[in-house]
Amino acid sequence: MNKYGISKFSISLSIALLAGVGALPVAHAADSLLVNRVQQEKSMDLPTRGMSMGEVEKKYGAPQKKLSPRGGDSAKHPTINRWDYANFIVYFENSHVIHSVLNTPAGNNTNPQSAN
Repeated sequence: MNKYGISKFSISLSIALLAGVGALPVAHAADSLLVNRVQQEKSMDLPTRGMSMGEVEKKYGAPQKKLSPRGGDSAKHPTINRWDYANFIVYFENSHVIHSVLNTPAGNNTNPQSAN
């Protein structure tokens, strides 16, 4: 305890709580961006999970870019392919869609060409 009757623990706890409260607006803004992006993706016609590469190409046309496959060195690391379209990116495990995302400058997707 110091001369004011406050323990070091109380001071540390107060600082930690204040730091946490100060981070709330930042976390809230990030959550809002994520929610907006997910809502935007749901309203778009993106390739759906399970579609084959042929089905995607037939429905959406040829991608602007097909990146080199990654993985495939073991059963635990299947081959992952990525196709870039103008407005979205499609990820395939082996030859079927596992995920499609908007190609927007959000999060770490600010320069998708850098992932070649």
